[in-house]
Amino acid sequence: MRTSTFLIAAALTLSTAACDDPADAVPAAETAPPVVDETEPSPPAEPAPAQNTGPLAIDAARSTVGFTGSKVTGSHTGSFGEFTGAITYRSAIESSSVEITIQMASVTTDSERLTGHLKADDFFGVETFPTATFRSSEIVSAPSSESGTTHNVTGSLTLHGQSKDIRFPATITANDQEVTAQAEFSINRKDFGIEYAGMPDDLIRDAVVIRFNVVAPRAQ
Repeated sequence: MRTSTFLIAAALTLSTAACDDPADAVPAAETAPPVVDETEPSPPAEPAPAQNTGPLAIDAARSTVGFTGSKVTGSHTGSFGEFTGAITYRSAIESSSVEITIQMASVTTDSERLTGHLKADDFFGVETFPTATFRSSEIVSAPSSESGTTHNVTGSLTLHGQSKDIRFPATITANDQEVTAQAEFSINRKDFGIEYAGMPDDLIRDAVVIRFNVVAPRAQ
């Protein structure tokens, strides 16, 4: 009886110590292999007149690209200090596109030791895979929601040498001064070949929260 009581108490202690999964609070991106279109391209349509047609360079000083990963006992936040990209704006958000290239070696986190480990082959393998890229292929209006997202974005994410089509909700706005895009969603790191499990008593969760807030000033 004493042994059983001890085991129950130990199990309760471990379950209490486990941290919440940050990915539970955000939508998970839909992920699929990129679709290769083998149809013959149609003749290019005559472009409609448009003001401030891009590409509009993303202002890295006013933009952020970050993430949160977690394990059983805690979570860590990080960001990338070096990235470039553009929003190509064509009169309407739904006919526009966004692309971004991230320098993976520019990663920083709230732990110096973790920052070094993320650069190694267990995770990003920055010497072999120095960049990650995202290029949108479709932006469509989304039904109004409590989260305030305005659009659903589909595009190809290349990370750790693996390319997948993902779809996620975003808030995209355009005015006379700038075009902005914000999003927060999760991806499964194993979909991109990042398989490191962590310590047996402190396993790393598969879902990683991705967040970005990019600003592209419009030419005056």
